[in-house]
Amino acid sequence: MSREGVVLKSTGSWYRVLSEGEELDCRLRGKLRLEGFRATNPVAVGDRVRIAQAVEEWRIEELLPRKNFLLRRSIKLSKRLHFLACNVDQMFLMVSLKEPKTSFEFIDRVLAATEAHGIKCILLLNKTDLLTPEEQVAFTAIYEAAGFEVLPMSLVQDPPALQERFKDRVTLLAGHSGVGKSTLVNLIDPKIKAMTGEISEYHETGQHTTTFAEMHPLAFGGFLIDTPGIRGFGVIEIDKKSLSHFFPEMKAVLAHCKFSNCQHSDEPGCAVKDAVELGLIAESRYKSYLNILLEDEDSKYR
Repeated sequence: MSREGVVLKSTGSWYRVLSEGEELDCRLRGKLRLEGFRATNPVAVGDRVRIAQAVEEWRIEELLPRKNFLLRRSIKLSKRLHFLACNVDQMFLMVSLKEPKTSFEFIDRVLAATEAHGIKCILLLNKTDLLTPEEQVAFTAIYEAAGFEVLPMSLVQDPPALQERFKDRVTLLAGHSGVGKSTLVNLIDPKIKAMTGEISEYHETGQHTTTFAEMHPLAFGGFLIDTPGIRGFGVIEIDKKSLSHFFPEMKAVLAHCKFSNCQHSDEPGCAVKDAVELGLIAESRYKSYLNILLEDEDSKYR
């Protein structure tokens, strides 16, 4: 007899599945690996699955329809994709501008991907105690003008109460190593006991403290998906002709371009370029757009 469940963790060979109140270790039925997936992980954290008990083990028999997903280019195989998580209600992208520095292009790549897949993304700007007021205001202004919510915070000085933002929702938490994700997880729900790590002074990047993406049931309701620290984010499965639609501030002016097929790079009469010149679209956002537009599948971004 089969039953439904949700994937809490995937290690490549085994999957931890929550089903009817119990957590079960399951293997993937062989046929599922051969059904046309281009992904390195055909079943991902957050997936709803149907499982059945075999002679000595539980097996994932069927992958149920997804309402959404977030994927990026595979780290090792550039022409394949990797699912970060599936069936999420929202995403929090945690960033810091110092110790370590999160690049604007990394942020813009993640935001373009979440926009493309219909996932609301909120920016958590951590370590504001290291910033001047002017630095914080400038960063917030760029992304609020683009239509994104920014929550400034300092987990070491004044930890925010965010439980209500997570309650009864499936939330994906991502960002570079060292930005404070594990510390935030501990504050959200101490029973998860996420491991925290120190910043590497030499590289000014965080040491990886989470090995696999994992979905945690929250004590107050909902689920938190904690991901390994992501160094790069290779955008994939987005039609370059539609890329500007996933930059909300660009989408708002597309109708004013001279040519309907304008790619906003070197065409005359481009409303996007005009908006950049006028300061209505941040130059950093426009540069990120061009880098994504012009890259190929073998580029360095993973």
